[in-house]
Amino acid sequence: MINLDTSQDLNPLEIITIDGPAASGKSTLGQRLAQALGYLYFDTGVMYRALTWLALQQGISMTDEETLAALAEKVPIEVTPPSKEDGRAYDVWIGNQDVTWAIRQPQVDDNVSIVSLYRGVRQALSAQQRRIGLRGKVVMVGRDIGTVVLPEAGIKIYLDASLEERARRRCAEMQARSQNVNYEEVLQSIRERDRIDSTRDIAPLRPAEDAVYIDSDGKDIDQIFEAAMQIVCSRQKQSS
Repeated sequence: MINLDTSQDLNPLEIITIDGPAASGKSTLGQRLAQALGYLYFDTGVMYRALTWLALQQGISMTDEETLAALAEKVPIEVTPPSKEDGRAYDVWIGNQDVTWAIRQPQVDDNVSIVSLYRGVRQALSAQQRRIGLRGKVVMVGRDIGTVVLPEAGIKIYLDASLEERARRRCAEMQARSQNVNYEEVLQSIRERDRIDSTRDIAPLRPAEDAVYIDSDGKDIDQIFEAAMQIVCSRQKQSS
């Protein structure tokens, strides 16, 4: 169970959450906002990747929910501003080990979706995400941040786009990395990810009641960024 106690010094307007479905542009927007504001950019998916990588290193079965949940409970995972100029948007640490690039291995790609479905894993990692988020000055990106991890965040954005638009964007990303890509396969993959995210028992994907909805269809990243900055500035101005 996530502890909802907050620090008396917490400024909710220094916590920005961006939720939304796969390939909606959350990561790109989150990184731009964090850079503009001087905040930590935190894509919460890296915690599930870190846990998956560690489990693979230790030979833990991806079907062993109990052991994976226990590992998530006991192993500290930290996300900090980037310490190297090698293309990273942040550092990811397991204890004292920098695993920022290790968690991007294909074997992690193949297994992280399984690990992220487990209730015990999600509860443990949500608590770790919350620990970092409550420090403030953070732009946190995910699928359940505004609803579950940081419901008291002062600025919440739900970034969406049509299934077809998201598939086109994902194809473009993969082609830019010189990967062979089939639009119909990508479309089906994202459709299935949407189904899983929106129907899971714990923390299903949905907008927070107080989130501002941005439909990014037909918009480039500059237009989306400007819309998000207007939201941030408006909220901060209202509180001053």
